[in-house]
Amino acid sequence: MALIAIAADKGSPGVTTTAVALAAVWPRRALLAEADPAGGDLVYRCAAAHGGPLDPNTGMLSLAAAARRGLVAEQLWDHAQPVSGGLEVLVGLGNSEQSVGLSGVWPVLGNAFAGLARSQQGAADVIADCGRIGVDPAVAGLFAPASLVLLVSRTEPEQLARVRDRAAALSNRLHGTQRGTAHVVTPLIGVVLVTGARDSAKIAGQVNDMLVASQSVARVVGVVAHDPAGAEQLAGRRRGSAGKSLLVRSVRKLAVDLHRQFGPAWAAEFAPGAVPGVTGAAPRTAPGAVPGVAPGFATPDRPGDPR
Repeated sequence: MALIAIAADKGSPGVTTTAVALAAVWPRRALLAEADPAGGDLVYRCAAAHGGPLDPNTGMLSLAAAARRGLVAEQLWDHAQPVSGGLEVLVGLGNSEQSVGLSGVWPVLGNAFAGLARSQQGAADVIADCGRIGVDPAVAGLFAPASLVLLVSRTEPEQLARVRDRAAALSNRLHGTQRGTAHVVTPLIGVVLVTGARDSAKIAGQVNDMLVASQSVARVVGVVAHDPAGAEQLAGRRRGSAGKSLLVRSVRKLAVDLHRQFGPAWAAEFAPGAVPGVTGAAPRTAPGAVPGVAPGFATPDRPGDPR
């Protein structure tokens, strides 16, 4: 159905944590791509499905070499690895210096990521962790073919100002030739707020009003709970059930909201006549396939609600 690119403007608001959790609870088969030019973290966070370490040379690095010879979407699976629990990932670069190897191939990768939704063999949605946009502007080559770009931000005033400005810059880059048309501009740009406040719904509404007032094309699409303990559990550094954490519960709600809002349109775009959430390929893994994260969509009434 879609390529969803997740990024941030500055700092560490939780892009990787959000991307991992979203891929784990996504209602369709998902492939998580560590597309951060600064390097990936999953080789340090996660064990492979066979119990040993993930292979750092199989993933974005090997995929970049293949992309220079031409790339079709189905080839992505040749470079993916299942982590313990079953989630399939494209392991990121070892360091920022290796991003030179991806120079010029970001658009090729973006088209392959987007095309995987149309694949007749192993169709899946790709959720790409793009890190901080300013580290390597070339990674924005992934954004043009995406269905949705999510900007993750905390709720401090300076962070909100930056995400507003970043959304405007992205819109100018991605939507410049689409403005003034009768069609909905693509990719859509959404803002995901990370907050521990109990009145998160009110805060989200206020931030959305700010975006509207500034004539931004971006809109707040959800809230992720600021839950350091849950993030540690998800990363395997702390005992406990990550699936019961405020973090994962809030991301489940985000997944539901995104799928309800955009799923039918994505299904129509990528597979005319298809039922949203149903593909012709039998999934190899189930949603929620990371340790401690169970599938399903039981969510709190609002992000951060402890019930």
